[in-house]
Amino acid sequence: MDEFDVIVIGGGPAGEVLAGRCADGGLSVALVERELVGGECSYWGCIPSKTLIRPGDVLAAVHRVPGASSAVTGKVDVAAALAQRDYMTNGWSDKGQLPWLRERGIELIRGTGRLDGARTVLVTGPGTRRLTAARAVVLATGTRPAIPPIPGLVDAQPWDNRDATATKAIPSRLLVIGGGAIGVELAQAYRRLGCDQVTLFEGAARLLAREEPFAGDEVRDALERGGVSVVLDAAIERVHRDGTDGPVVVELADRAYVADEILVATGRRVMADELGFDSIGLSAGRSVTVDDRLRAVGVDGEWLYAIGDCNGLAQLTHMGKYQARVAADVILGNDVRDRASHDVVPRVTFTDPQVCAVGLTEGQARERGLPVRVVTYGTGDVPGAYTQGNGIRGTSKLVVDESRRVLVGATFTGPGVQELLHSATVAIVGAVPLDVLWHAVPSFPTLSEVWLHLLETYGL
Repeated sequence: MDEFDVIVIGGGPAGEVLAGRCADGGLSVALVERELVGGECSYWGCIPSKTLIRPGDVLAAVHRVPGASSAVTGKVDVAAALAQRDYMTNGWSDKGQLPWLRERGIELIRGTGRLDGARTVLVTGPGTRRLTAARAVVLATGTRPAIPPIPGLVDAQPWDNRDATATKAIPSRLLVIGGGAIGVELAQAYRRLGCDQVTLFEGAARLLAREEPFAGDEVRDALERGGVSVVLDAAIERVHRDGTDGPVVVELADRAYVADEILVATGRRVMADELGFDSIGLSAGRSVTVDDRLRAVGVDGEWLYAIGDCNGLAQLTHMGKYQARVAADVILGNDVRDRASHDVVPRVTFTDPQVCAVGLTEGQARERGLPVRVVTYGTGDVPGAYTQGNGIRGTSKLVVDESRRVLVGATFTGPGVQELLHSATVAIVGAVPLDVLWHAVPSFPTLSEVWLHLLETYGL
């Protein structure tokens, strides 16, 4: 049996960070990974998708600037865009990720890891190894796409996010099921990369249902102006493909839609049923319930941790990395607790306009019974926006807890507004009183001046 202080199952961003932090703290660490070190985000998620989004964003920004727009007369060079995607994913090789593991003395074990009793992990891969952990086993196993039970969908060979971000060619026609962040991002990206027809189906009454209502409305308007057809309240009855490589058809009650490919972006599910919970008497639920130190609830001895997507708290790369830092510090003996994964989650949808939010929406705050006051201001109504071009739109909104006069939520929409978000995150995490925040002077002429106008609208 191989013994380590810490065994990490999953070498994605969260697993990497935890393994590195524990190794830097002097612990012996084994990192178990069945695919590529770097995980979903590096090879099939955030990195390739944002790389494919970028060309269309740049062209849209140029076309908003008089004097520059006339200099751009061509279309996106799709071959170059895909080549850049290949470069950013290192051709789906993780060789570049390995030196830092060796430098820290972390042992990489290729294979599939599952629990096999207390503090024990069975790795099957080539061969079989049984590992034991003196201090902790950490689950960092991520998620996989969830395919809705629509008749015929599985047999129609649908794309998931991996197929969409690793494509070798842009189809002429694309259908997208799901109006969350992945669905809207890739629908717009594919349209801007040259897809002639893109149709997006969302079962709810609006896009981005977890964000402020205006955010979904603004993204829908932008998608439709860019040539994407958006179908809301879509009740898909059946999906089928004509032959092995023929067109795919989505049938609604009143109409059928035909395309070359269909992308499913309806959420993700935890691989809890594959983790061997039965060997330690734990039920395999949809996610691993953890306490505020990221320890699995219901496991005696406080040796099992779950970080990142698999605990279901906040399925975002940066939150998984944050949880990894917290859990690593707990394992190293420090008194640290997770303070961000419930109420202070920053998130960006990389459409044009971007949707950047942190904390609670107005609806969520009111559901909790907070004494809420909200203020809004046009993101494009500041001089800094005018200097970036014409037709820049968007909305900025703050959600204020009046009992404490602090922010509990913020949303910014508009082209390229993601860098506004961290200031809001700092204000919420630090519980900065509005009377103090008023003295944080934004530079002129920048988009951050929207903070000044929001606070003036509040009455400061």
